[in-house]
Amino acid sequence: MSGHSKWASIKHKKGAQDAKRGKVFTKIIREITVAAREGGGNPDINARLRSAISRAKEANMPSDNVDKAIKKGTGELPGVTYESCMFEGYGPGGVALIAETLTDNKNRAAAEIRNIFSKRGGNLAGSGSVAWQFVQKGYILISKDAISEEELFSIALDAGAEDIKSEGKNYEVFSETKDFENVKQAIKDKNIEWELAELTMIPNATVKLAGYDAKQVLALVEALEEHDDVQKVHANFDIPDEIMEELAAEE
Repeated sequence: MSGHSKWASIKHKKGAQDAKRGKVFTKIIREITVAAREGGGNPDINARLRSAISRAKEANMPSDNVDKAIKKGTGELPGVTYESCMFEGYGPGGVALIAETLTDNKNRAAAEIRNIFSKRGGNLAGSGSVAWQFVQKGYILISKDAISEEELFSIALDAGAEDIKSEGKNYEVFSETKDFENVKQAIKDKNIEWELAELTMIPNATVKLAGYDAKQVLALVEALEEHDDVQKVHANFDIPDEIMEELAAEE
């Protein structure tokens, strides 16, 4: 899947997440707060909260920040009320995009997201116009240097993974959302490091891009990810690894 997940992995390797740690923390805190508000403050029975806390640990967020975010969600501490909104649209080359947001002002967020799309050759579309092209899955990207294919199959499938694919220099592990944490924990228990592990939207089909369109789409994705309200961006582009590496090196 030469798409957004691999682009995110490249950006991660370049240290972009560390450089923007404050923004990363802000996004995770919002997710923890909303997860606690909607499903309670006990991660043992709240899968969404458990996943958000896991992200916080991977980002080395102080536990005090996590505790405060949970308490704001459960009402034990005062806090801003965030609303989950999903914006759908199309980018250059006909690429389908979904921006998941947590915002305290849906109208403002909609206007700003629309502006980002229009400035970078895309257009915001109506609800449901894009989402049907994706399915939510657990996704783990692991370098082939970290483990053999046979060993990974044994660990991941036993833990509930539904599919494992060999893609270039990496393995891709897919699971149902309900099995994601179990699969991730099983891999972690074997001290296997992953490049990327997240709940994401996997496209049913991809759009092949190269050249100018590829560069414009990646610029649009990055602009969306930079927005404070945007938690995740999903896209169905298929850009060869070497082009993504080349574009990443230009920054």
